[in-house]
Amino acid sequence: MLDLNALRIFERVAVLKSFTAAARELGMPKSNVSRSIARLEAELGTRLFQRTTRDVVLTATGEALLERSTNIISSLSEAVTYVGGLAGRPQGLLKISAGMGFGVNVLAEQLPDFLIRYPDIDISLDLESRTADLIGDAVDVAVRLGPLAPSGLVAVKLGAMHRYLCAAPAYSERRGLPETLEEVMQHDVIEMPAPDGRPRPWTFSREAQTIRLDPTPRISVNEALTVHRLVLNGAGLGILSGYICVPEIAAGRLYHLFPEWKPPAVDVHLVFPSRRELSPVVRAFVDFMKEVSKPGRLWMNDSNLG
Repeated sequence: MLDLNALRIFERVAVLKSFTAAARELGMPKSNVSRSIARLEAELGTRLFQRTTRDVVLTATGEALLERSTNIISSLSEAVTYVGGLAGRPQGLLKISAGMGFGVNVLAEQLPDFLIRYPDIDISLDLESRTADLIGDAVDVAVRLGPLAPSGLVAVKLGAMHRYLCAAPAYSERRGLPETLEEVMQHDVIEMPAPDGRPRPWTFSREAQTIRLDPTPRISVNEALTVHRLVLNGAGLGILSGYICVPEIAAGRLYHLFPEWKPPAVDVHLVFPSRRELSPVVRAFVDFMKEVSKPGRLWMNDSNLG
């Protein structure tokens, strides 16, 4: 009978492309990992990896096994976590995906309290600009900002993130500041490109009025934290999330431009595959995030700007 633990070790070696990295992640000696793979290859009667001095590469048979075993391992781990949670406190590994900015500025602030509350939960936090494939990457829950594309995922809304048009004193000294929204078009703009690579339009609302601008960015960058740093260092004007820029505005390091005109807020959701909806570990995290995501707290703590 196939050893499911050996299959789990194989999956880690295949994904990490390293016996050493797999051993480190699994918390076992590298020799145990090597012996487990050797036994699995002997049982299957075929080589699963080509070993070189620099890399570990899957054979065609190894690729086929990985493709067919990933969901099995994920489902087994989910089942063990779920049953363990029924017997007491939630326990097991929680894999979270989020953007870099939200991870650094929000999750890094919130997760310590979560871990204190749930000492039997471990966390794997993946911070990337790209949108994770929750099923293919075996992610338990992801933080998504903005409109959600149609999918079979379960979504829980945490709230809306306010945004503000900002400039730094250094930029004001160098270029001056626009006196009207229309004058923004004459200034250096910093923005993230849209998913299709095109410049994003800027929309501002005041009561029943709406103005749309289509600025050509002086700097286009695909990471929100970098937009913030560039604006803070005087490179241009930018629309920043409130949880990042409010402390800088309060300290006088950023100017809030045209406060009566508001860019649209960005919805914040937790999304997860429907088959994990009742996982005690995921449910614990979702409930915790709903609890801490209240106006006036953490990433929603910008009520002083409206």
